[in-house]
Parts: sequence; C-alpha cells; structure tokens
Amino acid sequence: MVAAISLDELKNLESCLLNTSQDVPLHTRFRALFTLKAFKNEDAVAIISKGFKDPSALLKHELAYCLGQMKNTSALPTLEAVLKDTSEDPMVRHEAAEAMGAISASSSVPILKQFLSDPERTVRETCEIAIAKIEWDNSEEGQKHQQVSNESTTPLYTSIDPAPASSGLFIGTSKPKDVSGDGVSALQKELVDTSLPLFQRYRAMFALRNIGTPAAVDALASGLSDDSALFKHEIAFVFGQLLSPHSVPPLLDVLRNTTESDMVRHEAAEALGGIATPEVLPHLQEWVAKEDAPRVVRESCQVAIDMWEHENSDQFQYANGLGSTNPITQVSA
Repeated sequence: MVAAISLDELKNLESCLLNTSQDVPLHTRFRALFTLKAFKNEDAVAIISKGFKDPSALLKHELAYCLGQMKNTSALPTLEAVLKDTSEDPMVRHEAAEAMGAISASSSVPILKQFLSDPERTVRETCEIAIAKIEWDNSEEGQKHQQVSNESTTPLYTSIDPAPASSGLFIGTSKPKDVSGDGVSALQKELVDTSLPLFQRYRAMFALRNIGTPAAVDALASGLSDDSALFKHEIAFVFGQLLSPHSVPPLLDVLRNTTESDMVRHEAAEALGGIATPEVLPHLQEWVAKEDAPRVVRESCQVAIDMWEHENSDQFQYANGLGSTNPITQVSA
C-alpha cells in the first residue's frame, strides 16, 4: 500500500527530481522518481512531466517509462510532445512511444501511426509494437486477460509490459509442457525469427521471462545477436526483472561491447545492478569512471551501483524518497 503524502513531502520530491539545488546525485533523483511513480496521481504526473527539460537522456528515458507505468491518461500530452520532438534523443522518444502503449488509450493510435516511417529505427519499431499492444488490449483475448488479471492474485511481475506473454503464459503460471526443453525451444525459435512481427517476438520474450529457468535465460540470451537495438535492450530489461545470476555473463558481454548501441548497454548496466552479485560491481565501477564512455552508459552504471549497494544492504525499499518512515512500493530494476 502506498503511504499518504503531504504537500511539503511532494515539494521535496519535486525539488529532488528536478535538481533545483544543482547538487543532487543522479541516483538520488532516480529514487525520487520511482517514489513519485508509486502515487500514480495527477500531481505526480505533473511533477515528472517537468523533468523533460533535463539534459540527461537517461533520466528523461526513465521519466517516460514511469509515466507509462502509472497508466494515467493525463500524461499523454507530455508523452506525445516528446515523441513528436525530432530533436530529442531517440532513446527518449522510443520510451515515450512505449509509455503511450502502456497507457493504452485508443486515441494514441493515430499519433503512433504518424511515426511508423520515422528515420530512427528504434522509434518506428516502438510505435509498431505500441500500436499492436493497444489493439491487443482491446481484442477479445486482451479483454479476457484483463478480467482474469483483475480477479487473480498479484502476478509474478507487476510491470505493464510492451507486449503480453504468449497465450497461456501471461502471469508466470507455466505448465510442465511450457518449461520442458521442447516448450522453451519453440519459444526461442519464435524469439529469433526475424520474419515474424516484432510484437509476436516480444510475446515469446515475455513468455520466456515468465518461465524463468536457466534454459529460458539461455534462450533469451540468444536474442542478443539480433540487429535491432530495441529488441536487444528489451531482453536486457527482462534480465533485470528476472534477476538471475545465470544472465550475468551475457549482460557483461553487452556492457563491455563498445560497438553495441548505448541504449542496449545502458539497460545491461541497470540489469546488472539489480542482480547485484559480487562479480558485477568492479565492472560497473570501471565503466562509471571511463571518461570516454558514452554519457548514458556512465550514468547507467552510476545508477546501477546505487542499485547494487541497495540490494546488498538491509534497506527494504529502493524507492525511498520519503525516507524510511514512509515506505513506498518497491520497484523493479
């Protein structure tokens, strides 16, 4: 349950997120952001929306992600403006489009369709997936799934995903045939089949996440050789949800690969911070100190180190922007 918040506490979170004092570390601003995300109200949406003037693409990317997860339609004008701003970093525009898919308003479809031929591949692929998700949400299968979700206990993963898992694997309650070698192999085949629509491949991806076995992790890792940065970044994000030490080697390979897209490396860094095994920390420290590393990679490693330290501490909440006396629902990495 989310704690009540006073006007003064809300203003403090705003000052922290927007760095009005100009001396707030990025990872502290992230904690304020995820604290605000938990409230899901229009006040929180308005504060988060002010952050898009910041120079950090990483922070703006996370702002858009949180607005989508809050599923509040009052965020749509801000997200639409970010998507339409062709001077904005593609990573931020992509996340704005994905957030529109998460909110899933039918009114967003015409706007998303305008960017299906965007010069940035990441943006047009995200719009393709977001449109498919909104259409699926309004389909008979999607409506039935929503009804079951509302009636069921808390699912294994509480995030609003860019695509639902393949049918029968929605909430992580897999059947024996799903976790068998043949079941995982069939999903892996779908995952890496570039002739299939991205939305269908994403459904296989999230089905493998819900299975969560080492074999499923290996199947997901096979997708890291894809030529789509968007696709690979989503696999890294899924590894951050799974928190499986089995995914550490492929994630480290991604982080260390200087020819890989910054967006993919950023997501790998944050996933490693969430997994938080001992061998991870030296690599994060190495890349945060590299002055010639891309800014988004350095900043992601800074945030990931904070996540690593949290996971290896006795702190219960990561999103603790109100302090330990006002716990907020824990967020996924």
